[in-house]
Amino acid sequence: MDSTSATPGASTRREATRQKLYEAAVTLIAEQGFSATTVDEIAERAGVAKGTVYYNFASKSVLFEELLRHGVGLLTASLREAAERTAKDGGTKVAALDAMIRAGLVFIDRYPAFTQLYVAELWRTNRAWQSTLLVVRKEAVAVVEDVLRAGIDNGEFSEEIDVPLTAAALVGMVLVAALDWQAFQPERSLDDVHAALSRLLQGRVSGRP
Repeated sequence: MDSTSATPGASTRREATRQKLYEAAVTLIAEQGFSATTVDEIAERAGVAKGTVYYNFASKSVLFEELLRHGVGLLTASLREAAERTAKDGGTKVAALDAMIRAGLVFIDRYPAFTQLYVAELWRTNRAWQSTLLVVRKEAVAVVEDVLRAGIDNGEFSEEIDVPLTAAALVGMVLVAALDWQAFQPERSLDDVHAALSRLLQGRVSGRP
């Protein structure tokens, strides 16, 4: 998964190494599960020595926890960027939400294995990284909540909207629809899927203008 920043020297090299480890871990764990994946396999897939894994991460669990934090951080940043870009262009809050839906689909299309892992881990309760997962999920949903609240403040949305639940529903819609698209309707284009979700967002399922 792409890094969002780069710094000179050793920090850049270490970030590149961690990037390789993230890529290797997410691919292997998606293929065979967390428990069945070993540090040796992660190192081999990343093309580094086993000791390099432990130099960067204290354990396999820590690696996976940081992978979740890193991946959801990228998703959150892409959602925020879409909202900010729409605001800069003078778009409505509905347009901002629509842009965020597309940004989410683009992210999921780019990182399908990570998305599958993330969604699966959301429903587990016995993981060491559960608290971290809840925090990063909240950060992603909060970006959508901010747009909804701004829409309520400017009169674009009803004050009766349940902001936390609506934001979670929008994020969940994108995640589930995208995974369904990739697993069962791969022949459809990203534009096609986005158009369908956009119609849902704008209340046009009934066919009324």
